[in-house]
Amino acid sequence: MKIILFIKKHFRYFWVLSIIYTYLQTAISYFRIAPVRLFRDLRWFLLSLRKYNLLKSNPAFSHPEKYLYPCLTDNTVGTPIEPIYFYQNSWAAGKLFGLKPKKHVDVGSSASAIGIISQFVPTTMVDIRPLPVKLANLTFVKGSILKLPFKDKSLETISSICVVEHIGLGRYGDKLDQFGSEKAIKELKRVVKKGGYLIITVPVDTENRIYFNARRAFTRDYILTLFEDCRLVEEKYIYGFDFQNTYDSSLGFGTGLYLFKKR
Repeated sequence: MKIILFIKKHFRYFWVLSIIYTYLQTAISYFRIAPVRLFRDLRWFLLSLRKYNLLKSNPAFSHPEKYLYPCLTDNTVGTPIEPIYFYQNSWAAGKLFGLKPKKHVDVGSSASAIGIISQFVPTTMVDIRPLPVKLANLTFVKGSILKLPFKDKSLETISSICVVEHIGLGRYGDKLDQFGSEKAIKELKRVVKKGGYLIITVPVDTENRIYFNARRAFTRDYILTLFEDCRLVEEKYIYGFDFQNTYDSSLGFGTGLYLFKKR
């Protein structure tokens, strides 16, 4: 993080490097073959298999060579984790467990996180894409965040975790709309009753930006403006692997986590 900030400060055309890096990353995602690493990991796998075969066999199981299933990428020093989803899903779940609503509605968040939450509070999940799995206490409703299937001021709690920044950019097959995020937030507020809670997370940055077609990023001031008819109960921020209480524009891109209460 410090290296990136140094380069941004002292290299005038940092944005050029950023664009080149982004395009290279996108291209590399389509060509993930790494021959040297593949041969190294296969060698490790075959040596492990050989050592395992030298052990005294367990009669309860068939011989491993009949059902080989190489897993070559899990032998890591640390636990692989995506910090944004780890922090924001844990935080959102904690807020809901503390609020203890009778029913909860989520719009477009991670299905795995909402599935866990539904085991503590009956939850309705709304998304434009069908959910192919079923779970007790979890109800799926196909719908759009721009036109939620709920009456005005009817919900006790609603969450939308890293969703509104995508609306209107077409990434998920939705219609292009330059005001998609603002419309989505307005619709979320419409369905929450007075005294109800909104659990929202969005990318934050030094200014309002569009990283087409991945996401938008917002300043803290702009988010508070969009939720000016709500009271900010709690805010948290994720910068890299740091989870902190304050917004720091000098750190650049991050994720803002907000708990609002409808006035």
